Amino acid sequence: MPKIAEIEGTPNPNAMKFILKEPLTWGITRSYENAGQAKDDSLASTLFDIEHVTNVFYVDHWITVTQDGGADWQELTRKVAEPIRAAPAADAQSAATVAAASTAIAGLSPEDQQRLDKINTLLDEQIRPYLQGDGGDLHVLGLDGNTLSVHYQGACGTCPSSISGTLTSIGNLVKSIEPDIEVVAI
Repeated sequence: MPKIAEIEGTPNPNAMKFILKEPLTWGITRSYENAGQAKDDSLASTLFDIEHVTNVFYVDHWITVTQDGGADWQELTRKVAEPIRAAPAADAQSAATVAAASTAIAGLSPEDQQRLDKINTLLDEQIRPYLQGDGGDLHVLGLDGNTLSVHYQGACGTCPSSISGTLTSIGNLVKSIEPDIEVVAI
């Protein structure tokens, strides 16, 4: 059962980041934009049962909960903390989840997979740590020709700065290794 070490605000005023003493996963990102998506995840389902919760995102030692803007964070934080503390830590979860994870995107040629691997390495080094520090992340959905499709997760998913400034920065960074690429957020 993870203990909450710290609770932080994020650049998104509707999202709060809970930093945990024990990990919830072993590097596997869980991101849900609604209760339907979370139906097979007991922690996320329980969080969506709390009024005003609109997004749940977690990985390793932290979880970000986003609300609709209609709740007082002090009260909502108390309600959200209960199921987080009751969730099983990663040590109690199956290692099969880790084995099932894959960074490859189905249907890519070996050349495009190699391009994607280089892009992901760049994102891992220069973008994701900052997004994760703010309670979010970036998931690459696909590479189709010179179009890279990405999806913001957690606090970044509904943050206005991620859709404008951060996306431009990501595009400029990726162009340093792929000059003709276009990055689109989905």
